[in-house]
Amino acid sequence: MRAVMPGSFDPFTIGHLDILRRALALFDEIIIAVGVNSGKRTLLTVTQRLEVIRQATAEFDTVSVAEMPGLLVDFCRDHGAAVSVRGVRSGGDFETEWGMAAMNTSLGLVETVLLPASATVGFISSTLVRSVAQAGGDVTPYVPASVAELVRHLMQKEL
Repeated sequence: MRAVMPGSFDPFTIGHLDILRRALALFDEIIIAVGVNSGKRTLLTVTQRLEVIRQATAEFDTVSVAEMPGLLVDFCRDHGAAVSVRGVRSGGDFETEWGMAAMNTSLGLVETVLLPASATVGFISSTLVRSVAQAGGDVTPYVPASVAELVRHLMQKEL
């Protein structure tokens, strides 16, 4: 069975990688759907996110990465997937994800599987990683090597 793991992934973290690894134990194939939101200010461009995620997931034969310009339900229909996989770190995440899951089921019969974050990475969020990077901190412990290298390069260019 094919599942979609949607998100903005700005940037892709080891928490995302943890959810992906665990989802691969449940599904035959995972498509990482990188959301495009032109109204959102991002650290990385969509092209950069696609590239570093491909590098970070190269070891997995059954993982692909694609841009998702619109609704998740349309993306799932176009890619032959009926399941969305999301990670949750807290009760607040669960509340948000529950609402999105209900909407996706209503719009397009896409079911959602919520995987709780592992204790070792549950505190990591893209928002916190962006904050650390923008303040000049080292994000290496929180992101795959391909992401850390790109973020380091971008932050040096800003100086």
